[in-house]
Amino acid sequence: MTSPFRQGVVASLSRGRARANIRRAMDGLMLKRRTAFPDLDELERLRDQGQAIRDHALDNLPELLERLEERCTANGIQVHWAEDADTANATVLDIMRRHDGRAILKGKSMVSEEMGLNAFLLDQGIEPIETDLGELIIQLAQEPPSHIVAPAVHKDRKEIAELFRRHFPDEPYSEDIERLTALARRVMRERFRDTRIGLSGVNFAVAETGTLCLIENEGNGRMSTTAPDVHIAVTGIEKVIARLEHLAPLLTLLPRSATGQSITTYVNLISGPRKADALDGPREVHLILLDNGRSRIHADPELRATLRCIRCGACMNHCPVYTRIGGQGYGTVYPGPIGAILEPQLHGLDRLGELAQASTLCGACAQVCPVRIPIPQLLNRLRHEQVQESESTGSIGARLEHRIWRLWGKTNASPWLFRRLTGITIALRAILSGRLGAWNRSRTGPRLAPVSLHKLARREGFSDD
Repeated sequence: MTSPFRQGVVASLSRGRARANIRRAMDGLMLKRRTAFPDLDELERLRDQGQAIRDHALDNLPELLERLEERCTANGIQVHWAEDADTANATVLDIMRRHDGRAILKGKSMVSEEMGLNAFLLDQGIEPIETDLGELIIQLAQEPPSHIVAPAVHKDRKEIAELFRRHFPDEPYSEDIERLTALARRVMRERFRDTRIGLSGVNFAVAETGTLCLIENEGNGRMSTTAPDVHIAVTGIEKVIARLEHLAPLLTLLPRSATGQSITTYVNLISGPRKADALDGPREVHLILLDNGRSRIHADPELRATLRCIRCGACMNHCPVYTRIGGQGYGTVYPGPIGAILEPQLHGLDRLGELAQASTLCGACAQVCPVRIPIPQLLNRLRHEQVQESESTGSIGARLEHRIWRLWGKTNASPWLFRRLTGITIALRAILSGRLGAWNRSRTGPRLAPVSLHKLARREGFSDD
């Protein structure tokens, strides 16, 4: 039976238009990143600094989270702890009901996607309103995000124009990007004016000052957090950092790695609700700290590096697998290389372990990661665990494959056995050549040589001892 992941891959490979859009976008993002880091020595220094900051936070995570709660509470921010997505959703719903909220403005938030918040709120009769342009596009299209930074990267302007014509029939049709953006702006302005509760993600939470940092380009994040009376911020527990001074290196790395920008248009630092003498800002600020399996990842000294991620998406932009199947081919909230190591850890190898195989191990992801997550190393770790697990609980086919690989290992560890089996294989080459099952569906099978390399070497006078 074909797995959901393989079905998703096959479906994605058949969408030529989306694949072309993604390819063009990724090529552009890779070029912009290279341009944004002209000094390679400085880039490596920044990556060292970024890794050190994130590792320091993860090494001291329990203490920093306690300090963050203490400082946020002193600032007037109400802190809520959520062990899993259900608890986080219930907390959002409780806040909504206490304020008789019928709709909520949503800034861009991958954690809310992880929570399945939109579907949950709709089931409760509450309208989630995406305010990020990319998120608005995929919400109208009823599709999941394709990229953690650019959710609608798989769509071109003609597709977006058709989508807007269906949903806003009274507006004139246009394929001009500026006019499409202006239309979205007009539509969103009405919602900003009428909706009194907003929700956002958090890029970094500073334990020292109880400050929530959000970066964005469109201004919708600022509107979602400042215009409403109530602001709800949702974030994973790993996003905490120790000191305010640690923001500068991370904010240098993040936008350059993500989109090639020196800095985003807006950098928002939120340290509490509206003061008594202030003219604007929310009257209430809530921070929901989501675990959802992160503590389990944190407990493993090697896998903990996964939590360094600052959600720049650079690993996706450079990944040969992602650029061919796109984010929706993965069928998970977090696609690409970071998703291939994060999702199996969050949801189990039995469910999503196959994602760890969705890599060529070329190492491009590790080379561009701004905080030096050793993604190929972690992929191999997860693959090893999956093999160990499947040996005892896997299907007959999986167990047979493991035995074959074990035999392969023993064969290559024994020169005598290797030569005997090589000789047998060469003798049967007419039968075996080119017959490699599924490999031959898209490739020409290799032809076995009539003479082994060892024999050729001996003919030339070289010893194989």
